[in-house]
Amino acid sequence: MPLSDDQPHTRTRLPVGEQPFTQPGARQARPLRTLLTVVLVVALLVVAISIANRGKPDPAGGNAGRSADRTAAPAGSGAGPAPSGDQPVTTTVNGIASGFPHTDQGAQSAAANYAVAIGSTDMFRTDTRHTIVTTIADPAAAPTLQSRLDQGFSPETTARFGVDAQGRAPKGMTFVSRTVPVGTKSSAYTAESAKVEVWCTGLYGIAGERSVRPVSEEWFTLTLSLRWVGEDWKLADYSRVSGPAPVPPDQQAATAEEITGAVEGFGGFRYAR
Repeated sequence: MPLSDDQPHTRTRLPVGEQPFTQPGARQARPLRTLLTVVLVVALLVVAISIANRGKPDPAGGNAGRSADRTAAPAGSGAGPAPSGDQPVTTTVNGIASGFPHTDQGAQSAAANYAVAIGSTDMFRTDTRHTIVTTIADPAAAPTLQSRLDQGFSPETTARFGVDAQGRAPKGMTFVSRTVPVGTKSSAYTAESAKVEVWCTGLYGIAGERSVRPVSEEWFTLTLSLRWVGEDWKLADYSRVSGPAPVPPDQQAATAEEITGAVEGFGGFRYAR
């Protein structure tokens, strides 16, 4: 019958020649396994700590963060030049931002705001178009720009957009013409002049249930030549090319009512580089 654990035990010592053979590595396997486990745990902790600290701000703090956002992103990062952090100008003339800093960033800010003005619905009306040109143009270049833009916004051109000679949409519909700067860069800069490229997307068309020209988007780049006149950057010339355009998204188009509500409900911005 089985013996109970309460029974006394007897230890038997065999002669040396009859001792059971034990492999040398058998008793070392357990410490080795423990050591490997400890090393693995430490390695995982190091990786976890490095991931947790990756998003934390530089402990140098203070001005280091502000100076970093004024520099271009490292090559190959794909982020492009970072926003400057400068505040938009607070003064306006005829509803258009003015009083830009006498700097490269100030020229880029002026170009972005002037691109918005040139692409607005006000350019389709003679009186407001003349006001825009008077406001943003270098006085020496204003007559040439005025003549060029009057030809560009001729009755034949406005008719292609679905509006009359004064930029009015058919009754019950809304004319949409809005330019949205995506980014700017200087291709040339001195204290007296600057050439700035403005990458833009635009919305154009007639919003309405019976519209034959529904609102669509377009991508283009404006190149604006600016001069420092008096105390501000002024437009001397401009040109436009198509693109670069991204791949259109697989997204359902809004209804005419939704587009009208968005255009009337969402205001535009003043821009600062």
